[in-house]
Amino acid sequence: MIRFTVLGSSSSANAVLVESADACILVDNGFTFKKLTETLTGINRSVEEIEAVLVTHEHSDHVNGVGILARKMKVPVFMTRGCALAAYPRTGEIPDLRHFESGDTLSFGSLSAISFSVTHDAADPVNYVFTSGNARLGLATDFGHCSQLARARLRDVHALIVESNYCPDMLRTGKYPPQLQQRIRSRMGHLSNLDMQALLRELCGGSLKLVVLSHISRDNNTPEIARSFAEEAVTGYDVAVHVAPPDRATPTFEVCP
Repeated sequence: MIRFTVLGSSSSANAVLVESADACILVDNGFTFKKLTETLTGINRSVEEIEAVLVTHEHSDHVNGVGILARKMKVPVFMTRGCALAAYPRTGEIPDLRHFESGDTLSFGSLSAISFSVTHDAADPVNYVFTSGNARLGLATDFGHCSQLARARLRDVHALIVESNYCPDMLRTGKYPPQLQQRIRSRMGHLSNLDMQALLRELCGGSLKLVVLSHISRDNNTPEIARSFAEEAVTGYDVAVHVAPPDRATPTFEVCP
């Protein structure tokens, strides 16, 4: 069994707590130490329980709080080499920095994290599939194209945290300049509602039982629009859809096979 809580999901700060019976890890941390501590207290957890931090990529909303957490709590931080180099100006020195290669599996007691490469405008970015026993949780955020590799890694997950960043119509008619719009829409950018929907349609009918929509743009999307695309994709299947708020934690979800 796996438990997970999306602590925050926005362009300001992202973090996900993933737990098994004998492990507790944090994926990314864009929060200040004070905010992270307060958020964990709100879900009856403490910063002392975190055994390790896994990083997806070096953008500020994912790493701004990683360095201070690592130094204060003396927890190891796992990054690809490219990510670690690019993240250094934001993280500073990390005493226990552990490099890994995309595709490696990281183990923490009964919890394993299978890394896989994704396309994003970052240095060697990854996402993860977490396993404990037969339970499988997929993370699919901050990439602009769902490659064959990503789809293969996510195919058998029971729960999925998936980006639904923007509505193409809202992005096109919104306030963002053309260059930024192009970056968001590109294969190195973010998943749209349509991209998310296509992925869910591919995964439905397999093991998938729970979807949590994340990284929903405040300017180019709404939770209601994103949810409608997801619910259309899972119609006829026993799949629950939840939306991660940008500024507070989700409930803690359990992933069971």
